[in-house]
Amino acid sequence: MTNPTQPRKSSAVRCALREPEDPSCVGRPEVVLVDRDGAEQPLCPAHASALWLTDPTLRFSAKTRPEAIATVMAHAFGGGR
Repeated sequence: MTNPTQPRKSSAVRCALREPEDPSCVGRPEVVLVDRDGAEQPLCPAHASALWLTDPTLRFSAKTRPEAIATVMAHAFGGGR
């Protein structure tokens, strides 16, 4: 009897806007923004705040925890680190 192989580690989810040569992400992706078409983007709080401020069509997914939204707001309005 053979067991199907399962990966030991799941691949780490990265911020959709992470730049390998100049990572400007703050934290791991904990925010999911959704556009008009329903496409989801997992983002770190810093990138999420920048996009949310510049694109009024984006909304927070129900997958995003309230604490993460508070962090995005802090970044957007000057209280972020």
